Amino acid sequence: MTKVFATLLLSATALASAAAQSQDRHAQMMARGEHAMGFDQDKTTHHFYLYDDGGAIEITVKSEKDRVSLDAIRSHLPHIATLFASGDFSVPGFIHDQAVPGSAVMTQNKDRIAYVYQDIANGGRVRITTRAARALMGVHEFLRFQITDHKTGDSLEVTRSALSAEP
Repeated sequence: MTKVFATLLLSATALASAAAQSQDRHAQMMARGEHAMGFDQDKTTHHFYLYDDGGAIEITVKSEKDRVSLDAIRSHLPHIATLFASGDFSVPGFIHDQAVPGSAVMTQNKDRIAYVYQDIANGGRVRITTRAARALMGVHEFLRFQITDHKTGDSLEVTRSALSAEP
């Protein structure tokens, strides 16, 4: 009975330690994100969407009165679109403290991927589109990682884009 209790105690301790490390890792990522993006991550919401022709990155302010964060989002995202178009994924690499899955494929296929920034209500969006199958796989891998690491709760499934609908 004592061996079983000791084993359970060790298992519970290991689980608690893993949970604390996960929370600490996420907090560190959020701090790096604030530094790299120029706005408080707790005052904004990130969303990542997978479409059959690419995907989208959206960041919005939680309070529509937060003009400082809104301006920072609308400054950051056009810059990200430009960097990504040139094959530079150093910002997400810094934020996540690792080479982000999919970014190498996106860099290799940079001439086959389009990045377009647009203002949206309370924030901004980078729309990512491609017709190249390999590039599309990289985009989806990149966005799925973002969804998981940022813990956004967004769908990991690909949906149809209104832009790719038949006329």
